[in-house]
Amino acid sequence: MADIIGMLDELQNKALHQEGLKERFLATRNDPSPVSAFCRVCREEGYEIYEMELVCAGEDFHAAMKRSTNGGGENSPKLAGQDDFYELFLAAIED
Repeated sequence: MADIIGMLDELQNKALHQEGLKERFLATRNDPSPVSAFCRVCREEGYEIYEMELVCAGEDFHAAMKRSTNGGGENSPKLAGQDDFYELFLAAIED
C-alpha cells in the first residue's frame, strides 16, 4: 500500500508541473473504463500501478484509518469517495 501511495504522490507532483500529463490524467474520466485508463497512463509514465492494486490500496488505507480511531471499532460510516484514490488524485490536480 505504501508503495502505491508514494507512486501516486510522485505522479501527482509530476502532473501539477507538466500540463500535458495533467490533461492526460483528467481525460481518463471520459474513458469507458476510467480506472483502467488512469492505470495505463501511470504505467506509461513508468509507475507500475494496476487497477486492483489501486482499489485495494484505497480500501486498505481507509480500513487502517478506522482501526486507528475509536478503539478500532466500525462506528463511522464510509463516506462516498473516501477510499477512492483515483478520484482523490484527480481532485488534487484539478484547477
